[in-house]
Order: sequence, then C-alpha cells, then structure tokens
Amino acid sequence: MSATTTKTKNLYNKMEWAGAFGDVGTLIPFVVAYITIVKVEPLGLLLMFGIALMASGFYYRTPLPIQPMKAIGAAAVAGGISPAALFGSGLTTGLFWLLAGVTGAIRPISKLATKPVVRGIMLGLGLSFMVDGINRMRTTPILAGIALVVTYLLLTNPRIPAMFMLLIIGVVSAVIMDPQLMPELAKIHIGFKLPVFSLSAMTWNDLVVGTLLFTLPQIPLTLGNAVIAITAENNELFPDRKVTEKKIAISQGIMNLVAPIFGGVPMCHGAGGMAGHVRFGAKTGGALVILGSLLVLIALFFSDSVAIFFKIFPNAILGVILFFAGSELAIVVRDIGDKKSDFYVMLIVAAFAMWNMGAAFLVGVILDDSLRRGWLKI
Repeated sequence: MSATTTKTKNLYNKMEWAGAFGDVGTLIPFVVAYITIVKVEPLGLLLMFGIALMASGFYYRTPLPIQPMKAIGAAAVAGGISPAALFGSGLTTGLFWLLAGVTGAIRPISKLATKPVVRGIMLGLGLSFMVDGINRMRTTPILAGIALVVTYLLLTNPRIPAMFMLLIIGVVSAVIMDPQLMPELAKIHIGFKLPVFSLSAMTWNDLVVGTLLFTLPQIPLTLGNAVIAITAENNELFPDRKVTEKKIAISQGIMNLVAPIFGGVPMCHGAGGMAGHVRFGAKTGGALVILGSLLVLIALFFSDSVAIFFKIFPNAILGVILFFAGSELAIVVRDIGDKKSDFYVMLIVAAFAMWNMGAAFLVGVILDDSLRRGWLKI
C-alpha cells in the first residue's frame, strides 16, 4: 500500500466520532424547523442527509460536509411553503449545479475568485457562525459559559475529545432544565419504515414556485460558500485530497436531483461544516460516514421519535459548537499577507458576506480587479 493510499484511508477512531458531531449546530435547527414548520416527513429528510453524508465521506475521504441550503431553508420556514414546492426547488437546484459542473461553466466563474475574495467569504461566514453561536448561547448564559470553558480546556486533548464532554453536558443540562424530558425519552420506540416516493403530489406550479422563490436566491450563496470557499478550505487543509469547483458542483447537482425523490431537502457542501468537523477532531471522511450512519439508523427505525431525540441538544450547546466552527473557519484568513489592498478587499467582502454571499462575491471581484488595475486607490 502506498503512502498516499495510507494517508487517505478513512478512520473511525474516537476523534472521528467526536468530529462527526461538529456540524450539528447547523444541522439540528434546520431539521427541526423543516419538520415542525414546513411539515417535511422526518424519514425522507434524515435518510437522504445520511446517505449524502456517507457518500461524501467515502468518495472525498475528507470531512467535506453536507448541510441544508440556508437561503432555501430560511425562506421555506418564513414563507409557509409546501413540502412539494421545496422538493421542486431541490430538483431545479440539482439540475443547475449539475449542468454548471458538467459543461464547465463553473470554471470561468471560479477563476474570478482571487485569494482576497475567497478569504473574505470565509471570514464573513466564520463571523456569521460566531455571531449566531453567541445569540444561541445567550439563551442560557451560565450553561454556555461552562460549556465554553470545558471546550477550551479539552480542545487539543487527544484522550478526552471536547465534543464528548459537550454532548454529556448537553444531555445532563437538558434533563435538569426540563424534568419532563425523561418521560419523553422513555417514549422512544423502534418502528421500521421505508421512504416513499415524494414527487407524486408535485405540480408544475410547485416546480415554478420552488424555482423562483428558493432556487434562484440560493445560487449566489451556494457559489460563494459551498463551491468556492469549500474548495479552497478543503485543498488547504487536505492538500493530498484536493477537489475542484467542477467536482463540487457536480456532486451537489447529483445529490439534489436524487434527494427530493425520497423526501430529502436541498443540500450543499457548506464551508462552515468542514470547519466544525475539523475543529472537533475529524481528519478523514470517517466522521461523515459515522454521522451519516447514525442519521440513516434514526430515519429507518426511529423517525417517529426524531423530535424527542433532538431535545437533548440545548440551544446553548448548539451555540458553542457553532462558535468554535466559525472561529476555525475565520482563522484561515491569517495567511492573507501584509499587502494593504488584499487585506482591504478581504474586509469588505467579509462585511458583505455577513449579509449576502452573492453580493459579497460580486463586490469583491469588482473591487479587487479595480485595485489591481489601478482604477481605484486606498
């Protein structure tokens, strides 16, 4: 076996198990919202997430994550849209990214993303995660403070992974804060189910609504976060397992064409997710395989008890996980160098990225090019 093969082999040790939970701060809130507000069936939603995670882990052999598409998720939760329209948006999202990758259209766009632009997107996304984490921690500040201190103390401890202690603190605190939780946990039961075909109820109107309200607004965010930023992040962290923007686009296309058929929601390879997995110990795709396997198990055997399962993750604990994931992503920008114009572009892009990823990319490309050509001076 060659050295390269050995390096890229998936691991399933305790650090990979700990890193597997490094992205639940993003996953759980969206899953709960989809189930409780949009009324998406837990079985199909979790099953497709699980399968996508396992496929990503086996194929890429890095913690290249699977996340809910955030603009679509936020719009679905806020707009009271039907699951059928959501599935429609998944199909057109998948078609768009598959064509962008297969035709090579993604290449000229990705070449516009210079280092200051990419670092600005990563900084903005990291800061957004940290702010979201702090807002969640404010719900139970004492619990969050304890969790923060414990995490910092164990963050580099190979014998006691910080994530394990976070999960223990989360479960214990959830039971203490909600005495009714124990009787609810006792209601968890095994009930095997298989997914059903979810497109039979879709109409052309659902497809049009899903495309106009969900797919189109999501494209710029996915381009910045889940194509350009994740490619740069993966290739910096794992230079022996590099990916390309084309490969990522095709990957997102395939999973979003398949997922809606069985009740899955639109998904992407978000850069913040990789930061979370890595921050808590993941170094290979084994972490994704572990998390994916757990989600598939829950989907097939415990889909009726999903809401109870997720109650063991207090909001403050999810906030701590998001905070550390964001800091891990943001710290990547330390290599920006000491050139004033590069640093300036990065800051401007980061500020816009905290509002709109598409606007950040556009502003960054124009500003960086103008400074390089001497049209603008700072």
